[in-house]
Amino acid sequence: MIDKKHITDRFVKYVTIDTESDPNNPAFPSTEKQWNLAKVLVEDLKTIGLKDVELDENCYIMATLPSNLDYEVATIGFVAHIDTSPDFTGKNVNPQIVENYQGNTIVLNEEKNIVLSPDYFDDLLQYKGQTIITTDGTTLLGADDKAGVTEIVTAMEYLINHPEIKHGNIRICFTPDEEVGKGAHLFDVKKFGADWAYTMDGSQIGELEYENFNAASAKVSITGKIVHPGYAKGKMINSMLIASEFINALPQKEVPEKTTDYEGFFHLHDIKGNVEETVLEYIIRDHDLDLFEKRKYLLQKIAFDFNERLEQDLIHVEIKNQYFNMKEKIVPVMHIVDIVEEVMKEIGITPLIKPIRGGTDGSQLSFKGLPCPNIFAGGHNFHGRFEYIPVESMIKATEVIVGIAKKVAKK
Repeated sequence: MIDKKHITDRFVKYVTIDTESDPNNPAFPSTEKQWNLAKVLVEDLKTIGLKDVELDENCYIMATLPSNLDYEVATIGFVAHIDTSPDFTGKNVNPQIVENYQGNTIVLNEEKNIVLSPDYFDDLLQYKGQTIITTDGTTLLGADDKAGVTEIVTAMEYLINHPEIKHGNIRICFTPDEEVGKGAHLFDVKKFGADWAYTMDGSQIGELEYENFNAASAKVSITGKIVHPGYAKGKMINSMLIASEFINALPQKEVPEKTTDYEGFFHLHDIKGNVEETVLEYIIRDHDLDLFEKRKYLLQKIAFDFNERLEQDLIHVEIKNQYFNMKEKIVPVMHIVDIVEEVMKEIGITPLIKPIRGGTDGSQLSFKGLPCPNIFAGGHNFHGRFEYIPVESMIKATEVIVGIAKKVAKK
Protein backbone atom coordinates (compact mmCIF):
# COMPACT_ATOMS: atom_id res chain seq x y z
CA MET A 1 0.00 0.00 0.00
CA ILE A 2 2.47 2.66 1.16
CA ASP A 3 5.88 2.66 -0.53
CA LYS A 4 8.52 2.00 2.14
CA LYS A 5 11.37 3.88 0.50
CA HIS A 6 9.17 6.85 -0.29
CA ILE A 7 8.00 7.34 3.30
CA THR A 8 11.53 6.76 4.62
CA ASP A 9 12.99 9.37 2.29
CA ARG A 10 10.31 11.88 3.26
CA PHE A 11 10.91 11.33 6.96
CA VAL A 12 14.69 11.69 6.60
CA LYS A 13 14.17 14.87 4.60
CA TYR A 14 12.11 16.42 7.39
CA VAL A 15 14.19 15.35 10.39
CA THR A 16 17.39 16.74 8.91
CA ILE A 17 15.88 20.23 9.04
CA ASP A 18 16.56 21.73 12.47
CA THR A 19 13.34 23.03 14.07
CA GLU A 20 14.17 23.06 17.78
CA SER A 21 11.89 25.42 19.70
CA ASP A 22 12.92 27.74 22.55
CA PRO A 23 10.99 27.86 25.85
CA ASN A 24 12.64 31.14 26.84
CA ASN A 25 11.63 33.15 23.77
CA PRO A 26 8.15 34.72 23.92
CA ALA A 27 8.14 35.27 20.14
CA PHE A 28 5.86 33.16 17.95
CA PRO A 29 7.22 30.92 16.65
CA SER A 30 9.95 30.80 19.28
CA THR A 31 12.70 30.07 16.72
CA GLU A 32 13.13 31.39 13.19
CA LYS A 33 14.38 28.02 11.94
CA GLN A 34 10.91 26.50 12.24
CA TRP A 35 10.03 28.54 9.15
CA ASN A 36 12.57 26.49 7.16
CA LEU A 37 10.56 23.28 7.46
CA ALA A 38 7.27 25.15 7.17
CA LYS A 39 8.25 26.50 3.75
CA VAL A 40 9.36 23.05 2.59
CA LEU A 41 6.03 21.59 3.69
CA VAL A 42 4.07 24.25 1.83
CA GLU A 43 5.82 23.27 -1.39
CA ASP A 44 5.36 19.55 -0.69
CA LEU A 45 1.63 19.98 -0.04
CA LYS A 46 1.18 21.94 -3.25
CA THR A 47 3.20 19.36 -5.19
CA ILE A 48 1.05 16.41 -4.06
CA GLY A 49 -2.09 18.34 -5.00
CA LEU A 50 -3.68 19.66 -1.81
CA LYS A 51 -5.85 22.77 -2.04
CA ASP A 52 -6.00 25.98 0.03
CA VAL A 53 -2.40 25.56 1.16
CA GLU A 54 -1.62 28.41 3.52
CA LEU A 55 1.30 29.39 5.76
CA ASP A 56 0.16 32.18 8.07
CA GLU A 57 2.12 34.84 9.92
CA ASN A 58 2.40 32.62 13.01
CA CYS A 59 3.91 29.62 11.16
CA TYR A 60 0.75 27.52 11.07
CA ILE A 61 0.30 25.52 7.86
CA MET A 62 -3.22 24.56 6.80
CA ALA A 63 -4.43 22.75 3.69
CA THR A 64 -7.47 20.90 2.34
CA LEU A 65 -8.13 17.62 0.61
CA PRO A 66 -11.55 18.26 -0.96
CA SER A 67 -14.29 15.65 -0.70
CA ASN A 68 -14.85 13.29 -3.62
CA LEU A 69 -18.33 12.33 -2.38
CA ASP A 70 -21.67 13.42 -3.77
CA TYR A 71 -23.14 13.68 -0.26
CA GLU A 72 -22.20 15.46 2.95
CA VAL A 73 -20.17 13.87 5.75
CA ALA A 74 -18.23 15.32 8.64
CA THR A 75 -15.10 17.32 7.88
CA ILE A 76 -12.21 15.74 9.79
CA GLY A 77 -8.75 17.06 10.50
CA PHE A 78 -5.24 15.74 11.17
CA VAL A 79 -2.67 17.73 13.13
CA ALA A 80 1.06 17.37 13.84
CA HIS A 81 3.77 19.72 15.04
CA ILE A 82 6.94 20.74 13.25
CA ASP A 83 9.17 21.74 16.17
CA THR A 84 11.45 19.43 18.13
CA SER A 85 12.17 19.43 21.83
CA PRO A 86 14.69 21.83 23.37
CA ASP A 87 15.51 19.11 25.93
CA PHE A 88 18.19 17.75 23.58
CA THR A 89 19.78 19.16 20.46
CA GLY A 90 18.04 18.74 17.13
CA LYS A 91 20.85 20.33 15.13
CA ASN A 92 22.68 18.27 12.50
CA VAL A 93 20.46 15.21 12.84
CA ASN A 94 22.12 12.31 11.03
CA PRO A 95 19.61 9.43 10.78
CA GLN A 96 20.93 5.85 10.73
CA ILE A 97 18.85 3.24 8.89
CA VAL A 98 19.05 -0.34 10.15
CA GLU A 99 17.51 -2.80 7.70
CA ASN A 100 16.06 -6.13 8.87
CA TYR A 101 16.75 -5.55 12.55
CA GLN A 102 17.43 -8.83 14.36
CA GLY A 103 17.20 -7.91 18.03
CA ASN A 104 20.87 -7.05 18.41
CA THR A 105 22.51 -4.03 20.05
CA ILE A 106 22.69 -1.12 17.59
CA VAL A 107 25.88 0.92 17.63
CA LEU A 108 24.81 4.54 17.31
CA ASN A 109 28.25 6.08 17.64
CA GLU A 110 31.32 3.88 17.74
CA GLU A 111 33.71 6.71 18.55
CA LYS A 112 31.72 7.78 21.62
CA ASN A 113 30.66 4.22 22.52
CA ILE A 114 26.95 5.04 22.37
CA VAL A 115 24.69 2.04 21.79
CA LEU A 116 20.97 1.33 21.60
CA SER A 117 20.50 -1.98 23.37
CA PRO A 118 17.41 -4.17 23.77
CA ASP A 119 18.82 -5.12 27.17
CA TYR A 120 17.83 -1.63 28.30
CA PHE A 121 15.19 -0.68 25.72
CA ASP A 122 13.30 -3.97 25.42
CA ASP A 123 10.62 -2.43 23.15
CA LEU A 124 13.15 -2.89 20.36
CA LEU A 125 12.43 -6.61 20.37
CA GLN A 126 8.91 -5.95 19.05
CA TYR A 127 10.46 -4.88 15.77
CA LYS A 128 12.59 -7.81 14.69
CA GLY A 129 12.72 -8.06 10.92
CA GLN A 130 11.73 -4.42 10.47
CA THR A 131 13.62 -1.30 9.38
CA ILE A 132 14.65 0.89 12.31
CA ILE A 133 15.68 4.54 11.96
CA THR A 134 17.89 5.79 14.81
CA THR A 135 20.05 8.78 15.67
CA ASP A 136 23.84 8.80 15.45
CA GLY A 137 23.97 9.17 19.22
CA THR A 138 24.69 12.90 19.28
CA THR A 139 21.20 14.38 18.67
CA LEU A 140 17.57 13.51 19.03
CA LEU A 141 15.86 12.09 15.94
CA GLY A 142 12.78 14.29 15.69
CA ALA A 143 10.21 11.53 15.20
CA ASP A 144 8.30 13.63 17.71
CA ASP A 145 6.63 14.84 15.65
CA LYS A 146 8.08 14.73 12.17
CA ALA A 147 6.84 11.16 11.97
CA GLY A 148 3.33 12.55 12.37
CA VAL A 149 3.99 15.18 9.73
CA THR A 150 5.37 12.53 7.36
CA GLU A 151 2.38 10.24 7.90
CA ILE A 152 -0.19 12.96 7.26
CA VAL A 153 1.51 14.16 4.07
CA THR A 154 1.92 10.58 2.85
CA ALA A 155 -1.71 9.69 3.61
CA MET A 156 -2.99 12.76 1.75
CA GLU A 157 -0.76 11.92 -1.21
CA TYR A 158 -2.06 8.34 -1.22
CA LEU A 159 -5.70 9.48 -1.20
CA ILE A 160 -5.03 11.91 -4.06
CA ASN A 161 -3.33 9.17 -6.07
CA HIS A 162 -6.20 6.74 -5.40
CA PRO A 163 -9.40 8.65 -6.21
CA GLU A 164 -11.34 5.39 -6.02
CA ILE A 165 -11.06 5.71 -2.22
CA LYS A 166 -14.04 7.77 -1.13
CA HIS A 167 -13.59 10.44 1.55
CA GLY A 168 -15.11 13.67 2.76
CA ASN A 169 -13.36 16.99 3.22
CA ILE A 170 -10.10 16.59 5.13
CA ARG A 171 -8.24 19.47 6.72
CA ILE A 172 -4.65 19.25 7.88
CA CYS A 173 -2.59 21.57 10.05
CA PHE A 174 1.06 21.60 11.09
CA THR A 175 1.77 23.72 14.15
CA PRO A 176 4.91 25.32 15.61
CA ASP A 177 6.06 25.39 19.25
CA GLU A 178 4.16 22.37 20.59
CA GLU A 179 7.20 21.29 22.58
CA VAL A 180 7.21 24.55 24.54
CA GLY A 181 3.47 24.42 25.24
CA LYS A 182 2.33 27.05 22.72
CA GLY A 183 1.41 24.88 19.75
CA ALA A 184 -2.31 25.51 19.89
CA HIS A 185 -2.28 29.01 21.36
CA LEU A 186 -2.91 30.78 18.04
CA PHE A 187 -4.62 27.90 16.23
CA ASP A 188 -7.68 29.28 14.45
CA VAL A 189 -10.29 26.57 15.04
CA LYS A 190 -12.97 28.42 13.08
CA LYS A 191 -10.74 28.79 10.03
CA PHE A 192 -9.68 25.15 10.28
CA GLY A 193 -13.34 24.24 9.92
CA ALA A 194 -13.24 20.59 10.99
CA ASP A 195 -15.91 18.86 13.07
CA TRP A 196 -13.17 17.01 14.94
CA ALA A 197 -9.51 16.15 14.42
CA TYR A 198 -6.71 13.80 15.45
CA THR A 199 -3.17 14.62 16.45
CA MET A 200 -0.65 12.14 15.05
CA ASP A 201 1.70 12.57 17.97
CA GLY A 202 1.70 9.38 20.03
CA SER A 203 4.50 6.91 20.56
CA GLN A 204 4.49 3.19 19.83
CA ILE A 205 2.25 1.48 17.31
CA GLY A 206 -1.35 1.11 18.50
CA GLU A 207 -1.48 3.99 20.94
CA LEU A 208 -4.86 5.73 21.02
CA GLU A 209 -5.33 8.37 23.68
CA TYR A 210 -8.08 10.70 24.77
CA GLU A 211 -6.89 11.48 28.31
CA ASN A 212 -3.88 13.54 29.24
CA PHE A 213 -2.36 15.28 32.23
CA ASN A 214 -3.55 18.54 33.63
CA ALA A 215 -0.34 20.56 33.48
CA ALA A 216 1.26 23.60 35.06
CA SER A 217 4.72 25.09 35.37
CA ALA A 218 6.09 26.44 38.62
CA LYS A 219 8.99 28.82 39.20
CA VAL A 220 10.26 28.84 42.77
CA SER A 221 12.52 31.86 43.45
CA ILE A 222 14.53 31.84 46.67
CA THR A 223 16.32 34.97 47.86
CA GLY A 224 19.49 34.77 49.95
CA LYS A 225 22.03 37.22 51.32
CA ILE A 226 25.73 37.22 50.45
CA VAL A 227 28.37 38.39 52.91
CA HIS A 228 32.03 37.49 53.41
CA PRO A 229 32.08 33.86 54.64
CA GLY A 230 34.57 34.75 57.36
CA TYR A 231 32.04 37.13 58.90
CA ALA A 232 28.86 35.31 57.91
CA LYS A 233 27.54 34.07 61.23
CA GLY A 234 24.03 35.32 61.75
CA LYS A 235 24.15 37.33 58.54
CA MET A 236 24.53 35.09 55.49
CA ILE A 237 21.44 33.44 54.03
CA ASN A 238 22.40 30.71 51.55
CA SER A 239 19.57 30.38 49.05
CA MET A 240 20.94 27.09 47.75
CA LEU A 241 20.63 25.42 51.15
CA ILE A 242 17.05 26.67 51.49
CA ALA A 243 16.38 25.33 47.99
CA SER A 244 17.67 21.93 49.04
CA GLU A 245 15.27 21.89 51.98
CA PHE A 246 12.40 22.98 49.72
CA ILE A 247 13.12 20.16 47.26
CA ASN A 248 13.12 17.61 50.06
CA ALA A 249 9.85 18.94 51.47
CA LEU A 250 7.96 17.66 48.42
CA PRO A 251 6.79 14.01 48.29
CA GLN A 252 9.91 12.07 47.34
CA LYS A 253 8.07 9.29 45.51
CA GLU A 254 5.90 11.63 43.42
CA VAL A 255 8.44 12.19 40.66
CA PRO A 256 8.41 10.99 37.02
CA GLU A 257 10.88 8.16 37.57
CA LYS A 258 8.71 6.66 40.34
CA THR A 259 5.21 7.06 38.87
CA THR A 260 3.16 5.50 36.07
CA ASP A 261 -0.32 5.34 34.51
CA TYR A 262 -2.63 7.85 36.27
CA GLU A 263 -0.12 8.83 38.97
CA GLY A 264 0.82 12.49 38.98
CA PHE A 265 4.14 14.07 39.86
CA PHE A 266 6.32 17.09 40.56
CA HIS A 267 9.26 17.26 38.16
CA LEU A 268 12.21 19.46 39.00
CA HIS A 269 13.80 20.01 35.60
CA ASP A 270 16.10 22.96 36.12
CA ILE A 271 18.10 24.60 38.92
CA LYS A 272 20.10 27.80 38.73
CA GLY A 273 21.60 29.19 41.87
CA ASN A 274 24.20 30.87 44.01
CA VAL A 275 24.20 32.15 47.57
CA GLU A 276 22.11 35.22 46.71
CA GLU A 277 19.43 33.60 44.58
CA THR A 278 18.33 30.14 43.53
CA VAL A 279 15.55 29.40 41.03
CA LEU A 280 13.86 26.00 40.83
CA GLU A 281 11.83 25.19 37.72
CA TYR A 282 9.11 22.55 38.14
CA ILE A 283 6.40 21.04 36.01
CA ILE A 284 3.30 19.77 37.81
CA ARG A 285 1.21 16.97 36.34
CA ASP A 286 -1.93 15.03 37.33
CA HIS A 287 -4.81 13.45 35.43
CA ASP A 288 -7.26 14.18 38.25
CA LEU A 289 -8.20 17.86 38.38
CA ASP A 290 -8.73 17.91 42.16
CA LEU A 291 -5.34 16.29 42.77
CA PHE A 292 -3.80 18.71 40.28
CA GLU A 293 -5.14 21.68 42.26
CA LYS A 294 -3.86 20.12 45.49
CA ARG A 295 -0.39 19.80 43.99
CA LYS A 296 -0.33 23.48 43.11
CA TYR A 297 -1.57 24.36 46.58
CA LEU A 298 1.12 22.19 48.20
CA LEU A 299 3.91 24.14 46.52
CA GLN A 300 2.43 27.39 47.75
CA LYS A 301 1.88 25.96 51.25
CA ILE A 302 5.48 24.79 51.55
CA ALA A 303 6.71 28.23 50.53
CA PHE A 304 4.38 29.89 53.04
CA ASP A 305 5.53 27.60 55.86
CA PHE A 306 9.20 28.18 55.04
CA ASN A 307 8.71 31.95 55.03
CA GLU A 308 6.92 31.74 58.38
CA ARG A 309 9.73 29.70 59.90
CA LEU A 310 12.45 31.92 58.47
CA GLU A 311 10.48 35.03 59.51
CA GLN A 312 11.18 36.55 56.10
CA ASP A 313 9.53 36.39 52.67
CA LEU A 314 12.43 34.64 50.96
CA ILE A 315 10.50 32.18 48.77
CA HIS A 316 8.18 33.20 45.95
CA VAL A 317 6.22 30.67 43.87
CA GLU A 318 4.82 31.55 40.44
CA ILE A 319 2.50 28.93 38.90
CA LYS A 320 1.15 29.00 35.35
CA ASN A 321 -1.42 26.57 33.98
CA GLN A 322 -0.37 25.01 30.66
CA TYR A 323 -3.17 22.67 29.57
CA PHE A 324 -5.96 20.50 30.94
CA ASN A 325 -7.19 16.93 30.57
CA MET A 326 -9.10 16.66 27.30
CA LYS A 327 -11.14 13.67 28.55
CA GLU A 328 -14.09 15.84 29.52
CA LYS A 329 -14.29 17.19 25.95
CA ILE A 330 -13.85 13.81 24.24
CA VAL A 331 -16.21 11.59 26.27
CA PRO A 332 -19.36 13.35 24.93
CA VAL A 333 -18.20 12.51 21.37
CA MET A 334 -16.64 9.09 21.98
CA HIS A 335 -17.63 7.92 18.51
CA ILE A 336 -14.54 9.74 17.20
CA VAL A 337 -12.38 7.42 19.32
CA ASP A 338 -14.47 4.37 18.36
CA ILE A 339 -13.79 5.05 14.67
CA VAL A 340 -10.04 4.85 15.20
CA GLU A 341 -10.30 1.72 17.31
CA GLU A 342 -12.33 0.02 14.58
CA VAL A 343 -9.84 1.04 11.88
CA MET A 344 -6.88 -0.23 13.87
CA LYS A 345 -8.48 -3.62 14.41
CA GLU A 346 -9.42 -3.88 10.74
CA ILE A 347 -5.79 -3.45 9.66
CA GLY A 348 -4.36 -5.77 12.27
CA ILE A 349 -3.28 -3.32 14.98
CA THR A 350 -4.08 -3.96 18.63
CA PRO A 351 -5.32 -0.64 20.07
CA LEU A 352 -3.46 0.51 23.17
CA ILE A 353 -5.94 2.86 24.83
CA LYS A 354 -4.24 4.58 27.73
CA PRO A 355 -3.76 8.02 29.27
CA ILE A 356 -1.05 10.28 27.90
CA ARG A 357 1.60 11.02 30.48
CA GLY A 358 2.13 14.37 28.86
CA GLY A 359 0.16 16.58 26.52
CA THR A 360 -0.38 17.26 22.85
CA ASP A 361 -1.81 20.11 20.83
CA GLY A 362 -4.99 18.02 20.98
CA SER A 363 -5.57 18.81 24.64
CA GLN A 364 -5.66 22.55 24.04
CA LEU A 365 -7.56 22.19 20.78
CA SER A 366 -10.24 20.12 22.52
CA PHE A 367 -10.81 22.97 24.97
CA LYS A 368 -10.93 25.44 22.08
CA GLY A 369 -13.86 23.54 20.58
CA LEU A 370 -12.09 21.02 18.33
CA PRO A 371 -12.28 17.54 19.92
CA CYS A 372 -8.91 16.00 19.15
CA PRO A 373 -7.79 12.55 20.38
CA ASN A 374 -4.20 11.42 19.86
CA ILE A 375 -3.00 8.58 17.59
CA PHE A 376 0.40 6.88 17.55
CA ALA A 377 3.12 8.20 15.25
CA GLY A 378 5.38 5.22 15.92
CA GLY A 379 8.49 6.52 17.65
CA HIS A 380 10.19 5.55 20.91
CA ASN A 381 12.45 7.29 23.44
CA PHE A 382 11.51 10.81 22.35
CA HIS A 383 13.65 13.85 23.22
CA GLY A 384 17.01 12.14 23.41
CA ARG A 385 19.89 10.36 21.72
CA PHE A 386 18.19 6.94 21.98
CA GLU A 387 15.14 7.95 19.95
CA TYR A 388 14.17 5.57 17.15
CA ILE A 389 11.26 4.67 14.91
CA PRO A 390 10.37 1.57 12.88
CA VAL A 391 9.46 2.48 9.30
CA GLU A 392 6.71 -0.14 9.40
CA SER A 393 5.04 1.77 12.26
CA MET A 394 4.96 4.93 10.14
CA ILE A 395 3.38 2.93 7.34
CA LYS A 396 0.72 1.57 9.70
CA ALA A 397 0.01 5.07 11.04
CA THR A 398 -0.46 6.27 7.47
CA GLU A 399 -2.87 3.39 6.85
CA VAL A 400 -4.83 4.41 9.96
CA ILE A 401 -5.27 7.93 8.56
CA VAL A 402 -6.50 6.54 5.24
CA GLY A 403 -8.78 4.10 7.08
CA ILE A 404 -10.34 6.88 9.15
CA ALA A 405 -11.06 8.88 5.99
CA LYS A 406 -12.74 5.85 4.41
CA LYS A 407 -14.80 5.03 7.49
CA VAL A 408 -16.04 8.58 8.04
CA ALA A 409 -17.15 8.62 4.39
CA LYS A 410 -19.47 5.70 5.19
CA LYS A 411 -21.04 7.25 8.29
